[in-house]
This record gives sequence, C-alpha cells and structure tokens, in this order.
Amino acid sequence: MSRKGQCASCAALKRENRRLDREVARMKRATERLKEKLLRLKERFEKRIAALKQRFREEKAKLKALLDKARRSGKRQAAPFSKGPPKKKPRRPGRRSGKRHGRHGHRPVPDRVDEVLEAPLPERSSCCGAEVEEDGVAQQYQVDIPPVKPQVTQINVHVGHCTCCNKRVQGRHPRQTSDALGAAASQVGPRAKALAADMSKAMGVSFEKVSKFLERHFKIPFTRGGICQAMHRVAKAAGPTYESLCARVRQDEVVSPDETGWKVGGERAWLWVFACVEVTVYAILGGRGFEEAASVLGADFSGALARDGWAPYRKFEDALHQTCLNHLLNRCHELLETAQQGAARFPWAVKRLLQDGLALRDRRDAGLLSPHGLKVAVGRLEARADRLLAWRPTNEDNRRFVEHLNNEREALFTFLKRPDVPATNYRAEQAIRPAVVMRKMCGGNRTWNGAHTQEVTTTLFRTCDQQGRDPYEVIVFLLCSPVPIVAEWLCIPDEPPPNMPLLPAPS
Repeated sequence: MSRKGQCASCAALKRENRRLDREVARMKRATERLKEKLLRLKERFEKRIAALKQRFREEKAKLKALLDKARRSGKRQAAPFSKGPPKKKPRRPGRRSGKRHGRHGHRPVPDRVDEVLEAPLPERSSCCGAEVEEDGVAQQYQVDIPPVKPQVTQINVHVGHCTCCNKRVQGRHPRQTSDALGAAASQVGPRAKALAADMSKAMGVSFEKVSKFLERHFKIPFTRGGICQAMHRVAKAAGPTYESLCARVRQDEVVSPDETGWKVGGERAWLWVFACVEVTVYAILGGRGFEEAASVLGADFSGALARDGWAPYRKFEDALHQTCLNHLLNRCHELLETAQQGAARFPWAVKRLLQDGLALRDRRDAGLLSPHGLKVAVGRLEARADRLLAWRPTNEDNRRFVEHLNNEREALFTFLKRPDVPATNYRAEQAIRPAVVMRKMCGGNRTWNGAHTQEVTTTLFRTCDQQGRDPYEVIVFLLCSPVPIVAEWLCIPDEPPPNMPLLPAPS
C-alpha cells in the first residue's frame, strides 16, 4: 500500500474518532441532564412523601381528637343516647314470673283520715235493672293536695322615737324578714321565697316558670324581677353560713373536689365542688388552677383529697392524696377499645392491678384480713405497681398512660391504708351532676353577683340534703334574722337547730 493511501485511511479514522468523541460528549451531556432530572424528580418525590407523611400524621391526630371528643360528648348527653339499633325481639317489660318475683309494692294506708265520704249502692243494677242487695262496705283512700289559699299576715309595726336623741325607733316581730315600710310594706313571705329558691337554684326552673307556678297554685303574684331580687336576699342572708361551711370543709378529714365548665356573662368560668360526708361547698371561680382550689381549701390543706387526676390537685403538698380508680379503669377500657396486638398488654395489666386493689378493700371491709395480712397484701400490690410502671411501651397512648400513672403513683392505694378514704371521687361526681343538669338548662349566670347567689344557695340545699335537714326552715330562720347570722347547726356537728319562727299550723 502506498504512503498516500495510508494517509487517507488515517484521515478517515481521525474523522471517525472526532465523530465518536462528539457522540461521547453528547451522551455525557445527555447523561448529566438525565442525572439532574433524576435528582430533581428524587427531590420532588421525597418532598411529596414527606408531605404525605405529615398529612397522614395530621389526619391521624385530627381523627383521634374527633374520636376523643365523641367519647367525651357521649358521656355528657342531657338525654340518654342511643345504645344501638333496637332488638328485633325485645324482652317483655316488667318483672318476671316465678319464685323470685318478689312481693308487689302498693301504697300503704294513710295514718290519718281528714274526711269520710260515702259511695252508696244504686237502687237497681245497671245490667238488668233488678234490685241490689248490700254485702258489705270496703274502704278506699285518696291522698290529694287541698285547694291552697295563701296566708296573708298583717304585722302592726309600732313606730316611735327616742326621747333623748329623737332617733326613730320601730318594733320588729320574729316572723318579719324586712324592716321596710311604706311603698315596700307589701312583701312575699320567707317560705314562698324558700320555695322559689328551691325551684330556681336546686331544680333549675326558670324565673318565669317559678312565677307562673306560684301564681297558678298558690295565688301569690311574684314577678321574675322580684324572684331574682329575692334570690339575692337569700344569698345575702346565707352568706355567713356559706363562709362557715367553707371553713368546715378546710378542717374536714376527707374532701372530694371536682370542677366543670360554667359561664358567667357569656365568658368562660368554672364551677368547683368540694364534697365531704356532711357538707358540700360549691364555688364559681374564674379559673381551673391551684390558686382557685386553694382559695376554698387553703394552700396548706392537710386532710385527704379523693380526687381525679387533674394536675393542680397534686400541688397540695401537705395533703394525703387518693386518685380516682374509676377514672383510671375507664381509661383502661378506652385504650383496650382501640389497642392492637401487644398494645393491649399494658392496659390489661393496669386493669387487673386496680381491680385486685378494690377486691382487697372489700375483703378488708368484710373483716377477712388481719392488720398484718393487709400490710403484706398492700406491699405486694405496690411492688406489682412499681414493676408495671417500669415498662417503656412504644405505643404513644400507653406511653402517656405510664407517665400519668407515675405522677399518681403515691396516690394509687391510699384507700387501703386509710379506711375513711374512698377509692373514687364519687362524692364530688354525685354533687356536680345536678350542677351539670342545671348548666344544660340555664347555661350559667349573667353576672358574678348571680354566680355568687348560685354557689351560696346550691351549697345550702345540698348540705341540708346530706344532713337530712329541711332547707325551708333554714332559709326562714336566716331571712327572719335582723342581721346576717350563721346557721351553726349546719356547720357544727350535732348542734341542735333553734326554734324556727314558722307559720302556724292550718286549722
């Protein structure tokens, strides 16, 4: 081959190499563009995944909040809520026949008879018109309300003056509730005011309905404004008694506190209740913290608190604490409803522990345990609780439950060491239930003055019910006093009530 032919071949190869180099460069640029595009797609994909994860977490938290809200609202219905679809073949209502049927209840025969009426036989039978022959006489009794006529009392108030300083002086009868004369001389008596207070503050009846009731059944005209003013007068007369009852609660051995939402003038407030064996005090306050509770109990309260798991209660450092086991058992049931696989182990273990504590209390109260045996059993329960609270669950709900139980660890089994301390805050729950019903009907109070009247009157009625006293007599006694005094027999145990200035018995 000639030299010239070799150069032509080399030139062609060089051209091919340059073309291939350009193709390689083009492929490299395309590869770089693809890499950049893949990186952008990867970043967009990762952002999208992160956004979906965040959205999933937010939706999960939102659905869980809705579930918790639905659970709470299901427990706070004013009327019974549905328990599911009705049964296709429901059981017949009433008692079942058989040996365990029990005796039939009936109204007993009255102790006295005020009027005797005769129901004679007709002269002839209504079926065939024949004569009727009498076989005997049977008795029937009716207990009814007689026609009510209000008793109007005229009190002749003697008016004079001091011969020394010429100051005006007037007399006062023990059954008077006010010294007002002139335009205010016509007044409503204390028992009518006590009835209005009972219907309005203890039963939740509106002022308008109370006014209609008194007008319709007792022929006593009483306007809504007059009833409102009368309630304030009752609260003012009972103010010293209310303060004395608060002082008695501070000195009590065992107190069950609780709180619920309230409204004053459309703004958020809280209704507190402090329940003891013989006294219950209500207080409507602006907050739900330790300061509000201490304003009634005192920051240095040293008795026993049977309360729920609300954190501010733990700030009473001088008190002996018992957390409500019923609240903890309810929380176990709620966790078990949604727990999956191993997440159910912890609430089951807590439930068994608390139920064993309640069973031990029942055995102690039945006298089946010696003091030494009780101490040994309580020690074993506390050891089980310590081992249980050492768990570190991965489930978020269980983790929060463990944290709550660790905060309440010293208040779990106080009721086993102190027989007078209950295992739950049932006293406060029972006392706060009428207030919750009242809230559903009236929504709260319009002013703080009305809130004070609410707390004083409800405290008076609830305490009288606990002690078996007649609240009407108490209100009459307080209203007929010339100056606000303390109904000491409500505040001091075993104190006999004084003679009440009551209305005379009807003739």
